[in-house]
Amino acid sequence: MYFTNTPTTQGYTLFLKEKGKNSVQARIRRFKAGPDLYDNIILKAAGAFGVDHALIKAVIHAESSFNPNAVSGKGARGLMQIMPRNDASLNISNPFDPFQNIMGGTRYLKRMLIRYNEKLALALAAYNAGPSTVDKYKAIPPYEETQTYIQRVMALYSRYKNG
Repeated sequence: MYFTNTPTTQGYTLFLKEKGKNSVQARIRRFKAGPDLYDNIILKAAGAFGVDHALIKAVIHAESSFNPNAVSGKGARGLMQIMPRNDASLNISNPFDPFQNIMGGTRYLKRMLIRYNEKLALALAAYNAGPSTVDKYKAIPPYEETQTYIQRVMALYSRYKNG
Protein backbone atom coordinates (compact mmCIF):
# COMPACT_ATOMS: atom_id res chain seq x y z
CA MET A 1 0.00 0.00 0.00
CA TYR A 2 1.18 3.51 -0.69
CA PHE A 3 -0.30 6.95 -0.22
CA THR A 4 -0.56 9.56 -2.96
CA ASN A 5 -2.63 12.55 -3.95
CA THR A 6 -2.39 11.55 -7.61
CA PRO A 7 -3.65 7.96 -7.99
CA THR A 8 -2.64 6.12 -11.13
CA THR A 9 -4.71 2.96 -10.86
CA GLN A 10 -8.33 2.25 -11.73
CA GLY A 11 -9.33 1.87 -8.11
CA TYR A 12 -8.03 3.56 -5.04
CA THR A 13 -8.99 4.21 -1.46
CA LEU A 14 -9.43 7.80 -0.39
CA PHE A 15 -8.56 8.42 3.26
CA LEU A 16 -10.03 11.51 4.87
CA LYS A 17 -9.30 12.92 8.27
CA GLU A 18 -12.17 14.99 9.58
CA LYS A 19 -11.31 18.20 11.38
CA GLY A 20 -11.40 17.87 15.11
CA LYS A 21 -11.69 14.10 15.06
CA ASN A 22 -9.07 11.44 15.60
CA SER A 23 -10.67 8.95 13.23
CA VAL A 24 -9.76 8.39 9.62
CA GLN A 25 -12.49 7.47 7.18
CA ALA A 26 -11.86 5.39 4.09
CA ARG A 27 -13.99 5.76 1.01
CA ILE A 28 -13.63 3.74 -2.13
CA ARG A 29 -13.33 5.84 -5.24
CA ARG A 30 -12.93 4.26 -8.60
CA PHE A 31 -11.58 5.60 -11.81
CA LYS A 32 -14.08 4.37 -14.32
CA ALA A 33 -12.83 3.64 -17.77
CA GLY A 34 -15.03 5.25 -20.35
CA PRO A 35 -17.02 2.92 -22.58
CA ASP A 36 -14.96 4.04 -25.59
CA LEU A 37 -11.57 3.09 -24.13
CA TYR A 38 -11.55 -0.39 -25.65
CA ASP A 39 -13.38 0.39 -28.91
CA ASN A 40 -10.43 -0.54 -31.14
CA ILE A 41 -10.17 -3.99 -29.58
CA ILE A 42 -13.95 -4.44 -29.55
CA LEU A 43 -14.13 -3.60 -33.25
CA LYS A 44 -11.36 -6.12 -34.02
CA ALA A 45 -13.17 -8.80 -32.03
CA ALA A 46 -16.47 -7.94 -33.72
CA GLY A 47 -14.87 -8.33 -37.14
CA ALA A 48 -13.00 -11.51 -36.24
CA PHE A 49 -16.01 -13.34 -34.81
CA GLY A 50 -19.00 -11.69 -36.48
CA VAL A 51 -20.52 -10.38 -33.26
CA ASP A 52 -22.08 -6.91 -33.10
CA HIS A 53 -19.64 -4.49 -31.43
CA ALA A 54 -22.53 -2.98 -29.42
CA LEU A 55 -23.28 -6.41 -27.96
CA ILE A 56 -19.64 -6.98 -26.98
CA LYS A 57 -19.57 -3.56 -25.35
CA ALA A 58 -22.80 -4.28 -23.48
CA VAL A 59 -21.42 -7.57 -22.14
CA ILE A 60 -18.21 -5.86 -21.00
CA HIS A 61 -20.22 -3.12 -19.31
CA ALA A 62 -22.47 -5.62 -17.52
CA GLU A 63 -19.64 -7.96 -16.58
CA SER A 64 -16.93 -5.61 -15.35
CA SER A 65 -17.93 -1.97 -15.88
CA PHE A 66 -14.85 -1.73 -18.12
CA ASN A 67 -12.45 -2.73 -15.33
CA PRO A 68 -9.75 -4.97 -16.85
CA ASN A 69 -8.67 -6.09 -13.37
CA ALA A 70 -12.11 -7.20 -12.21
CA VAL A 71 -12.36 -10.55 -10.41
CA SER A 72 -15.75 -11.98 -9.43
CA GLY A 73 -16.49 -13.89 -6.26
CA LYS A 74 -16.66 -17.03 -8.40
CA GLY A 75 -13.23 -16.38 -9.93
CA ALA A 76 -14.18 -14.92 -13.33
CA ARG A 77 -11.54 -12.44 -14.47
CA GLY A 78 -11.01 -9.42 -16.66
CA LEU A 79 -13.25 -7.25 -18.78
CA MET A 80 -15.50 -10.06 -20.00
CA GLN A 81 -15.23 -12.10 -16.78
CA ILE A 82 -13.73 -15.29 -18.18
CA MET A 83 -13.61 -18.31 -15.89
CA PRO A 84 -10.11 -19.81 -15.52
CA ARG A 85 -11.25 -23.22 -16.83
CA ASN A 86 -12.04 -21.55 -20.19
CA ASP A 87 -8.72 -19.76 -20.66
CA ALA A 88 -6.97 -22.45 -22.71
CA SER A 89 -9.86 -23.05 -25.12
CA LEU A 90 -10.15 -19.28 -25.67
CA ASN A 91 -6.42 -18.71 -26.24
CA ILE A 92 -6.07 -16.61 -23.10
CA SER A 93 -2.75 -16.68 -21.26
CA ASN A 94 -3.33 -13.42 -19.39
CA PRO A 95 -7.01 -12.78 -18.58
CA PHE A 96 -6.19 -9.25 -17.40
CA ASP A 97 -4.83 -8.25 -20.80
CA PRO A 98 -7.70 -6.34 -22.44
CA PHE A 99 -6.92 -7.63 -25.95
CA GLN A 100 -6.77 -11.29 -24.92
CA ASN A 101 -9.82 -11.00 -22.69
CA ILE A 102 -12.02 -9.26 -25.25
CA MET A 103 -10.94 -11.59 -28.05
CA GLY A 104 -11.46 -14.67 -25.86
CA GLY A 105 -14.73 -13.42 -24.41
CA THR A 106 -16.08 -12.61 -27.85
CA ARG A 107 -15.01 -16.04 -29.11
CA TYR A 108 -16.97 -17.59 -26.21
CA LEU A 109 -19.99 -15.36 -26.81
CA LYS A 110 -19.99 -16.39 -30.49
CA ARG A 111 -19.87 -20.05 -29.45
CA MET A 112 -22.94 -19.49 -27.29
CA LEU A 113 -24.75 -17.66 -30.11
CA ILE A 114 -24.05 -20.58 -32.46
CA ARG A 115 -24.98 -23.18 -29.85
CA TYR A 116 -28.35 -21.51 -29.24
CA ASN A 117 -29.14 -20.71 -32.90
CA GLU A 118 -28.56 -16.96 -32.51
CA LYS A 119 -31.20 -16.73 -29.78
CA LEU A 120 -29.61 -13.88 -27.89
CA ALA A 121 -31.37 -14.36 -24.55
CA LEU A 122 -30.32 -18.03 -24.39
CA ALA A 123 -26.76 -17.19 -25.45
CA LEU A 124 -26.55 -14.54 -22.72
CA ALA A 125 -28.01 -16.94 -20.17
CA ALA A 126 -25.33 -19.47 -21.12
CA TYR A 127 -22.64 -16.79 -20.93
CA ASN A 128 -23.80 -15.96 -17.40
CA ALA A 129 -24.88 -19.29 -15.91
CA GLY A 130 -23.06 -21.72 -18.19
CA PRO A 131 -24.34 -23.71 -21.15
CA SER A 132 -24.91 -26.85 -19.08
CA THR A 133 -27.41 -24.91 -16.95
CA VAL A 134 -29.27 -23.61 -20.00
CA ASP A 135 -29.26 -27.14 -21.47
CA LYS A 136 -30.60 -28.57 -18.20
CA TYR A 137 -33.61 -26.22 -18.21
CA LYS A 138 -33.89 -26.06 -22.02
CA ALA A 139 -34.64 -22.39 -21.39
CA ILE A 140 -33.39 -19.38 -19.46
CA PRO A 141 -32.63 -20.73 -15.98
CA PRO A 142 -34.98 -19.64 -13.19
CA TYR A 143 -32.19 -17.75 -11.47
CA GLU A 144 -32.83 -14.12 -10.57
CA GLU A 145 -29.18 -13.25 -11.22
CA THR A 146 -29.27 -14.66 -14.75
CA GLN A 147 -32.63 -13.10 -15.59
CA THR A 148 -31.46 -9.72 -14.32
CA TYR A 149 -28.19 -10.12 -16.24
CA ILE A 150 -30.03 -10.74 -19.51
CA GLN A 151 -32.26 -7.69 -18.99
CA ARG A 152 -29.25 -5.53 -18.16
CA VAL A 153 -27.21 -6.64 -21.17
CA MET A 154 -30.20 -6.17 -23.48
CA ALA A 155 -30.78 -2.63 -22.18
CA LEU A 156 -27.09 -1.78 -22.53
CA TYR A 157 -27.01 -3.36 -25.99
CA SER A 158 -29.90 -1.17 -27.08
CA ARG A 159 -28.20 1.90 -25.67
CA TYR A 160 -24.87 1.20 -27.41
CA LYS A 161 -26.55 0.19 -30.67
CA ASN A 162 -28.65 3.35 -30.83
CA GLY A 163 -26.18 5.72 -29.24
